[in-house]
Amino acid sequence: MYIAMNRFRVAKGSEAAFEQVWLSRDTHLDKVPGFVEFHLLRGPELEDHTLYASHTVWANHAAFEAWTKSDAFRAAHARAGDTKPTYLGHPQFEGFEVMQTVGRGAK
Repeated sequence: MYIAMNRFRVAKGSEAAFEQVWLSRDTHLDKVPGFVEFHLLRGPELEDHTLYASHTVWANHAAFEAWTKSDAFRAAHARAGDTKPTYLGHPQFEGFEVMQTVGRGAK
């Protein structure tokens, strides 16, 4: 499994607009081979921003890479620049290979 995350520092007062963009968009992920699940995470509120992260689980790194080169990726990110004023800096990407999974029924 592979987990792809982007961290966003959202300017204070812009949280509702940021969330609305994410909650109202068509991600196109359900059409992509290897997609497992997506989460939008809201983190701590700091003095000048609130931390958010997009957290996408893929079957493997190759499935994630294929997504980034797909028409579905381009369609899902077509309006990404519309929210730039709400960010402090650029989103920070982090990618992880899953080394261990612990959970009910996990093997």
